[in-house]
Amino acid sequence: MALVRGRAASSTLLKRFLFPPVASPSHRNLSSVAKDLPQHASRESTMNQIFGLDISSQIGSSMPLSAMRIGTIIHNIEMRPGQGGKFARSAGTSAKILKEPTSRYVLVKLPSGVQKLIDTKCQATIGAVANAGHGAKKLRKAGQSRWLGIRPKVRGVAMNPVDHPHGGGEGKSKSGGSHGRGSLTPWGKPTKCGYKTGPLKRRK
Repeated sequence: MALVRGRAASSTLLKRFLFPPVASPSHRNLSSVAKDLPQHASRESTMNQIFGLDISSQIGSSMPLSAMRIGTIIHNIEMRPGQGGKFARSAGTSAKILKEPTSRYVLVKLPSGVQKLIDTKCQATIGAVANAGHGAKKLRKAGQSRWLGIRPKVRGVAMNPVDHPHGGGEGKSKSGGSHGRGSLTPWGKPTKCGYKTGPLKRRK
């Protein structure tokens, strides 16, 4: 509620000082012109107060990174100007501006901990993504994961030798000698040590 009141007050002040009521020329005299002179000075000071408000009153606003300041919590960050949000879009995630965006690039700390230089023309939204407890939510039953499109996963060591290279044997073994075999795919190809399973590129 306080956030809504702060936004309403800032917008009211902004409209009041950007578009003041103008009297008709017929009723205007020298005294009114003299009174308007300090009004312009007060308008500039009020504008400085409006733009100097706490950044928390602008949560949910989307703007270029160049218009933000150091320490701002942001999300939905573009990687290139006009491309659309790419970083910090999952539930409960946020990024942080580490350096003042005065040059072409600004240093941003992403949710993974990586510090990345991003163009200051890129747009971002102030604040963090809602629903931070999404990752801690537990499914009530097996059928609930099926509702989400997640199918069951059967381990290879629980299968028979005809179904998987890890199948068969006594106990939890991978059916290969005293030390077992390396991890394999269901089609017999190694899955570790960077073994390339895709088609080889044509050599020139």
